[in-house]
Parts: sequence; structure tokens; C-alpha cells
Amino acid sequence: MRILITGSQGFIGQSVGHYATRLGHTVLGIGRSSQPSHDWPGQYVQADVGQTDLSKIISQFSPDTVIHAAGPASVQTSLRTPFDDFRGSVVAWANLLDSIRRSEVRPVVVCPSSAAVYGNPVQLPVSEEAPVVPISPYGFHKAACEWLAREYAECFGLNLVICRLFSVFGERQRRLLVWDLYTRLVGPEPVVWLEGTGEEVRDYLYVEEVVSAMLGLSADRSSQASDGTYRVVNVAGGVPVMVRDLAQQLRTFLSSGKEIRCRGIARPGDPVRWWADISRLCTSVPSWEPQPMHERLRACVDAWQANLERASCEG
Repeated sequence: MRILITGSQGFIGQSVGHYATRLGHTVLGIGRSSQPSHDWPGQYVQADVGQTDLSKIISQFSPDTVIHAAGPASVQTSLRTPFDDFRGSVVAWANLLDSIRRSEVRPVVVCPSSAAVYGNPVQLPVSEEAPVVPISPYGFHKAACEWLAREYAECFGLNLVICRLFSVFGERQRRLLVWDLYTRLVGPEPVVWLEGTGEEVRDYLYVEEVVSAMLGLSADRSSQASDGTYRVVNVAGGVPVMVRDLAQQLRTFLSSGKEIRCRGIARPGDPVRWWADISRLCTSVPSWEPQPMHERLRACVDAWQANLERASCEG
């Protein structure tokens, strides 16, 4: 399979490229940097997804699948600079969709959306039929991207798969909660502070299992049609995890004696509880099954520790 990946320098994009090439797929990454990262495993083109006409690149590479991993991924940043988030999210996605339309190539296009479109779900686990009621600019912009995807499926015959990601973690991650907790546990501060109550609930999935789900969904025949398709699928582990329990598990892995405390401050735009109904994903890709989170989390921490030790030796 030929896979085009936008945002190939980012956490999700890098992970897609490395996982896909290990499976024998051919990948082309698109990013704003003049050169790819030193270990990028495939072809690479420099382009700004939000401004460049990508139709020629798409025509020449003729991908079977496009995975749009470019764009912002921070609720808090979207609250500070909502228009920047809109440009990086909605405008870039619209440009990619229209470039595909003009290329006359008809790949399956995978859009990693977000559980942020659900806001604070009334019923858990939350299914794809739940109301879309975002509570942050980030969530509103993801919802707008979903509407654009539906437009291009119904009006222009594109084949779209919307993957609503919940909480993703992995070795290449350098932001968001799991990484943030790790850095605080190995840092010099004697206390690890959680901003909320610690009772917030999230649904975590290891990044390679996210990629496996996206590739499986793109290969599913129901995602491919000459007259356009549009599907929405939750991509998560399907297991609720309390933030305080996550912090304590990381502390155990690191054999840390640090105290974990909670400030009890609710952050604007952050939901209280997320937990996904993943039955649609499991039905669509029967071979897909998430591994126990604690095993993946332990492997992730071990990789970060190895990198820390190497950096210390080199320093």
C-alpha cells in the first residue's frame, strides 16, 4: 500500500511512517521542514499543508491512503490563540481535501479527529452517535473538519474515515499528560502536582495501536467506493483510567518516592470524563485488539528512561 502522510515530522505522523514501513508499505511524508528527521523511513517532500497546492504531489505519488497527521493538538493553546488553531486545523484540512479533489486520485483519506468533539458526554462509554457538543476551540475546529470531510465525500466522491482519537501515548511523544507526568517524576521537584482533582477519567491507547486501527480502517472495503464514503469511528482502548491512577502507575514504574498531590483546579476546555465505546472499530477491523495499557505504558517509560540515560552519558 502507498501511504501519504501529512505532518510527518510530528508524533502521530512519525509513528505512522515507522509502523507502516515495518509492515512493508511505501510512505511519503509531507512537512514544513526542509529536511525530514534523521530516521524518517520513507520519501519526503517539503510543503506547507495549509498553503501549498498539493494536487501535483498527490497525483505523482498516487497514494492508496492519505493520513492527515498535520495540525495543532492542544486544547489550552487553542483557547489562547483560537484563530491560529483554526488555520492549522480547518484551513489546512480544507486545502488537503481540495488538493485531493483536483488531483483526481481517489485514495481513502483518514482524518485523526478527536474525542474533544463530544465535550462532556452525558452517557459513557460514548458512542459515535453521541451529540457533538465541543467545549473548546480545538473541539469546535475538529467538528468543523468532520463537516468538511462529509462535504467532500457527498459532493465530490472522496472516501473519508474520521478517527476520533481519545488519549494517545507513545515513545515519540514529547507533550501532553503522560509525557508531562513522566518528566515531573524524573525531575528535581519533590512533589508531582496534578492540576485537577485526579479523578478525571481518560481512555488511553498506545500510538502504534492507533496507527494499526487507522490502517485497518483504510483497508476495509466499506471505506472504498467510487461515489464517496464517510465514516466516523472511535479509536481508543475502551477502558476508563483515572488520572490519579495513571500518575501512580508511572511512579511505580519509575520506583519514585515522590508525593502526588492535586490542586483541584478545573482547566477550561477539558472534559471531566472520557471513555469510548469501541464496538464499531472492533467490528470494522476484526483483527484489531488493544493490548493491556500497563504493558504498553511500561515499554514507553523504559524507552524514555533509555533515552535519558544515553543523553546523560553523551553529556
